[in-house]
This record gives sequence, C-alpha cells and structure tokens, in this order.
Amino acid sequence: MAGRTKLITGLVLVVAAVVAAIILPIPSPAELRTMAQDAGPAAVALFLLAYVVFTVLPLPRTVFNLAAGLLLGEVVGVVVALTATALSGVLGFLLARGLGREVVLRHLHRAPVRSVNARLAGGGVLAVASLRLIPVIPFAPLSYLCGVSSLRLRPYLIGTALGSFPGTVAVVVLGDALTGTTPPLLVACYVVFAGLGALGLLRVIRTTQPHPAEPERALN
Repeated sequence: MAGRTKLITGLVLVVAAVVAAIILPIPSPAELRTMAQDAGPAAVALFLLAYVVFTVLPLPRTVFNLAAGLLLGEVVGVVVALTATALSGVLGFLLARGLGREVVLRHLHRAPVRSVNARLAGGGVLAVASLRLIPVIPFAPLSYLCGVSSLRLRPYLIGTALGSFPGTVAVVVLGDALTGTTPPLLVACYVVFAGLGALGLLRVIRTTQPHPAEPERALN
C-alpha cells in the first residue's frame, strides 16, 4: 500500500511539473542573466554560498559552473566558480578529517579508494592536481579521501586549484556562451586555452610524479 502511494505521489509530481513547464513562461538564458544583474551583489553572494554548500555534498560541479557563466558572465563567473571550488574543497577535506577515516571509508567503494590512495601515496600538489584533472572522479568524494589521507591542507588546496582550473574555466565560458552575448571565436579561444593548460599540467605531472611502488600499503 505504501509503495502504491509513493508511486501515485511521484506520478502526480511529474504531471504537475510538466503542466507547470507548459503553462508558466520559461525565461531565456539572456533573461536569466538580466535577472541576476538586476539583483546586484546579492546574486553573486547567494550563488557563491549555494555553490559551496551543495558541492560539499556529492553533487556535480559542472551544473554550477554552467550556471556561473550563464548568470554572472565569464569574468565574474570564473572568479566565483574558482573561489567556490577552493572553499568547497577545503570544507570537504576538513569535514572528512574531522569525522575520521573509518566513518568516511564506510561510505565509499573500496576499488576507487584503492586507486585514489595509490595516486596519493606520493603526496603533494601534483598528486592532487592529477586526480582533479580526471573528469570521471567526483569532486566531493575525492575531497573526502584526501581529508582522510596523510596530505596536509596547503598542498591539497594548491593541487585542487591547479587541477580544477582548466575545466572550470571552460565550462563557465560555455555557460556564458548560452546567453548569445559572447562571440563564438572568443569562446573557442577560451576552451582551447583551457585544454592546452590541462594538457600542459598533465604533462608536468606525468614527468615529475614518481609511480608508487606499493599502492596497497597506502590503505593501511
């Protein structure tokens, strides 16, 4: 009975959402930008707070980076997104360190933990940056794993900033382009520069970071 009630409730919510999408006017990207600009500094502050709070949870940063470009523009959007990324990364790191290793690892799959710990075995800025450059590794869980590792906060923060920079800039600029106010050639240049930055950083990491000989010991 309870399962049927939940199913009916879900269907009602879906139907209500569809009806609302048809009836209510949906603002265009340019209109959303105008609304954010009209709100002034309050919009920037609220967006920064929402970005930090929600990305400490396992929610994708890509959505917030797109929204930063869409609502705030390329320059302010990049500054806010990078600032929020650093704050979110630090909060996730400190939260995991405060909760303790056993609490965090109980909620993470063992195979990813082993792989990430193998990368972190050498420690340092480049180890963190190399992991932040890999798109398939979620932001928040990696912050938690770094928090329960032996990494210090400073190299973790620098590595997070370096590794997150290229992808963040590219996605924010893409979000800005959705408003139709950014020249396509400029968007292409930003994306190319971000890609070159990522490739350059990845090359430095691969040529300078030693391969851990005994990754299994990092779990002990």
